[in-house]
Formats: sequence, C-alpha cells, structure tokens
Amino acid sequence: ASHHLNHERTGDFVLIADTDKWFTYYYWLNDAKAPDFARCVDIFKKPGYDPVEMFMDPKNPFIKLRARYKLARKLTGFRYLMDVIPLDATLVKGSHGSPFCDKPFYPVFISNQAIKSEIEPTDVYKLILNSIF
Repeated sequence: ASHHLNHERTGDFVLIADTDKWFTYYYWLNDAKAPDFARCVDIFKKPGYDPVEMFMDPKNPFIKLRARYKLARKLTGFRYLMDVIPLDATLVKGSHGSPFCDKPFYPVFISNQAIKSEIEPTDVYKLILNSIF
C-alpha cells in the first residue's frame, strides 16, 4: 500500500528490481538464437521497455560507422534496419522508477504551479491535468 500498488489492476505478483538492477526480457539462452528485433530499436515487437537500446555495441569497433551507414540509407530513401544494439544486459546499471532509490536520484517535476517540495507519484496525473485545463 505504501507504494500505491494495491489497486484493481495489480496482479498477483509485483516484482520490483533493486535500484542497481533491471529485469531483462531476454528469454533465449544463446545469442545466436536471439530474435531479429533484439539487436534493433523496435518498441512494437519487444515485450516491454529495453534500456539496452540506449547503447551501441561496445564490442564492435565499427559500430558507429555502421550506424552512419544505416542513417545514410534512411536519408537517401532506402530501407534499413538499425541493428546496432548489443545483447549485453550488464550495460544497464539501474532501474527507472524504483521506489527504493535515494533522494538525490528522485525524479524532478518542474511546473509553474505552486506545489509542495515533494509530491507523490500518484499526484503527477492531477498536476499535469491541472496545468492543461
């Protein structure tokens, strides 16, 4: 209840990663058998948010050149697959949205409204709605 997880859409199990960990969706045991979308930025085929998409493959010394080539294909109207994402889940050093992080790592809410110095995550919706209407 203290983390606002006790509501009608809450499942039977609620898993929260440690602040320096994340739950990967990698369900394959051999990278050679990874699905095509795993090495791409593809938010519609992946079963959830993939923070590894923020990285390019650090093991490939030519990865930036490959990304430039792919971007050039895009800009010239050719089809392309931006397959520059590594399959190394250890590159991600934390989880976003953990209720257990220290205060210096809390999210920041900037508004022209007069609000308390600290707000609950469940108040964000109302604050955004009030700023629009």
